[in-house]
Amino acid sequence: MRIQVRRTGGFAGIERFAEVDTAGRGDAGEWHALAEQAVADSRQTPPIGVPDGFSYQITVDGKTVYCSDPRLSEAQRKLISQVLKEGS
Repeated sequence: MRIQVRRTGGFAGIERFAEVDTAGRGDAGEWHALAEQAVADSRQTPPIGVPDGFSYQITVDGKTVYCSDPRLSEAQRKLISQVLKEGS
């Protein structure tokens, strides 16, 4: 499973992108479950965020969904954090 996160917005407006490929990972099952829940909690169109808040585009195996601060689910928050931390 290929998971991509694109973060835009914020005070400085700096875009950040990271990607994780779960193929061959020992914790792939955990990533898959988290990604499925995060996608299920997301929207098909970009939501209206708050001033200086972050907006996120999450793509899992080619399917793209959207979410934004401060209305992130726990699964979205965790997935975004992990991908931006571990991704390249």
